[in-house]
Amino acid sequence: MATTPQAVRSADDEPLLSPEFMAKLDALEILSRKIFAGRMKGERRSKRKGESVEFADYRDYVVGDDLRFLDWNIYARLERLLLKLFLEEEDLNVSVLLDVSGSMNWGDPHKGLYVKRVAAALAYIGLVNYDRVSLYAYSSRLVEEMRGVRGRRLTAQVIEFLRRVPLGGASDLAAVARRFALRHTGKGVVIVLSDFLDKGGYEAGIRYLLSRNLDIYCVQVLSPQEIDPPLAGDLKLLDVEDQDTAEVTISKPLLDRYRANLQAYCESLKNHCTRRGVAYLFTSTRVPFDTLVLAYLRQRGLIR
Repeated sequence: MATTPQAVRSADDEPLLSPEFMAKLDALEILSRKIFAGRMKGERRSKRKGESVEFADYRDYVVGDDLRFLDWNIYARLERLLLKLFLEEEDLNVSVLLDVSGSMNWGDPHKGLYVKRVAAALAYIGLVNYDRVSLYAYSSRLVEEMRGVRGRRLTAQVIEFLRRVPLGGASDLAAVARRFALRHTGKGVVIVLSDFLDKGGYEAGIRYLLSRNLDIYCVQVLSPQEIDPPLAGDLKLLDVEDQDTAEVTISKPLLDRYRANLQAYCESLKNHCTRRGVAYLFTSTRVPFDTLVLAYLRQRGLIR
């Protein structure tokens, strides 16, 4: 008998996923745009043709093909040698790189809570489809990780893992992506959830991920206050990650220049991703996270 999923609550007693939203996620699955092979047979049917129990199609026989898969009934009727093809069952590896640096511990709606909810939703979709799900929370290093879990029964453990991951520290995507690439030998899908406000840049980190021939999705999350700062007057600004300070006088021309620079930075990230076959998506935390998952990520082809 099916049971209603239990809501799992964050540190401030807000649910990461509500039972109603989890029920909507039950019918979805994460997609890989590339053809890949898992390490063991699983429940997912890939686009590859191979030997399995589910028939897919025919093709003409060529010398060297396995004679066991010839359809002799068709040969008797049409005098054509046709080979039977089958859908192969494979694992899908789903990895989520979750930015939990100090800059994520800010904003209204809160960026850290927002990306944890998105990560929880993606993990849940993977778990109910029996994918292999791995979560990596990072700042300047891998802060916490949960690797290779599968099955709906682990939902509460996965969301509890996300709930308790602390937010803080500087961000270093390159160092973390390099370590991930060295350790992650399988193929599949990797989703990076971050504001990408990294003083070291994003180029090296994306390059390390590309080296693994993964389906890569970069989801840039900013708060409304970062997009349009409600600031004025003489201020002393503090970098929440490395504690750098700057004294500035906020004026309309300065705010206009800030907005232009931010837009240029986001466009640069988008173009960098697009040119390399990496799917890019920008969102403000003002966009409800369930809308991001159910609408925007479906439009980008990550889930269906």
